[in-house]
Amino acid sequence: MLYYPKIPGSKHAPLERCIAFEKYDGTNLHWDWDRDFGWHAFGTRRDSFNLTEDGIAQFAERHVHLRECVPVFLQTLAEPLERIFRDHVDYRGEQSLQAFTEFFGPNSFAGLHQVDDPKQLRLFDVSAESIGMLGPGRFVADFGTLPIARVVYQGRLTGKFAEDVREGKYHVDEGVVCKGGEGGADLWMVKIKTYAYLQRLKQALADRWEDYWE
Repeated sequence: MLYYPKIPGSKHAPLERCIAFEKYDGTNLHWDWDRDFGWHAFGTRRDSFNLTEDGIAQFAERHVHLRECVPVFLQTLAEPLERIFRDHVDYRGEQSLQAFTEFFGPNSFAGLHQVDDPKQLRLFDVSAESIGMLGPGRFVADFGTLPIARVVYQGRLTGKFAEDVREGKYHVDEGVVCKGGEGGADLWMVKIKTYAYLQRLKQALADRWEDYWE
């Protein structure tokens, strides 16, 4: 099961108005909230654990390199997110919501994290039970006071913008995710990666293959 959808590449991009967010080179994590039980579950794109002492221990055993994520979430995002879920007029009728974050450090690369690096979480999406994934405009308006993914660009998605991202003109490491639409079934997303990042990834894979055969 995927808790967050796979984002297609830019060849699938509609040439429409969008908000482009910086794409961080980390690990996608989901955090599940219920109006009666509060924060109760979390996990990666492909698994979920109870947000209890036993569940956190099971997660840390399976994902050793991610074990710092729960303390970071509880210290930085859990309380302010819950405050918005409970107090904002648009979410008072929602029984359950999901927050999606990227977990990374200064030297994270290709989903791997350095043990001694300080880690952070960036919020990049919220899904509500009755709506689905929020549209990008509403997400920024309602959650922009929190540590969200940096907004790189707002405007029509064009071939020139995509190529400028690839060439590094927007000063992002991995790339961007462009999002458009009003949310739910109307939401669309595409990713654009920089040439520099793709070259680093290609070299890293080549180095690992070479080490394997040595």
